[in-house]
Amino acid sequence: MSHQVVGYIRVSSQGQNTARQLADIKLDKEFVDMVTGSNQDREGLQECLAYVRAGDQLVVDSIDRLARNLQDLQEIVDRLIKKGVSVKFIKENLTFNANKDPMATLTLQIMGAFAEFERTMIRSRQKEGIAAAKKAGKHLGRPIKVDKKFITVVKEKKESCQSIRSIAKDMNVSRATIYKALEL
Repeated sequence: MSHQVVGYIRVSSQGQNTARQLADIKLDKEFVDMVTGSNQDREGLQECLAYVRAGDQLVVDSIDRLARNLQDLQEIVDRLIKKGVSVKFIKENLTFNANKDPMATLTLQIMGAFAEFERTMIRSRQKEGIAAAKKAGKHLGRPIKVDKKFITVVKEKKESCQSIRSIAKDMNVSRATIYKALEL
């Protein structure tokens, strides 16, 4: 079996485009995840880690595509190196293999720490934004399906002894929406 160049691509959500990552690199096989990188429990990553063999090279667009915290990053890279797989990060121009390069290891740790810091800052700003929106009385979450007219119709149907289930079916909404309208 010949050695392969395997790509791992990750974007945070379904709407994001994976095409720009590793576009100019000839890959024998690629694994893709469309999920946050904040944990190792990603289907594409797990399949990739199980697939690669000694002598293969795993190519990743950027350190933050592989992991969003330093501990996970170090564990993944160490696990791959122990398997005899080299790991190459394109944007950072870093390659890791059994020939430990102290400068590359330091750079990996610094870049991993920055990725973790960035993730922490994003979460902090998100919490602040949510708190400010709540304080301003803004609705968070899914759009509200109920308006005054909807509530009136639901209450009329309920007063005429129609069941919650049939009201929900008639109005093409969930029963939870009907209960919510009855509470308002």
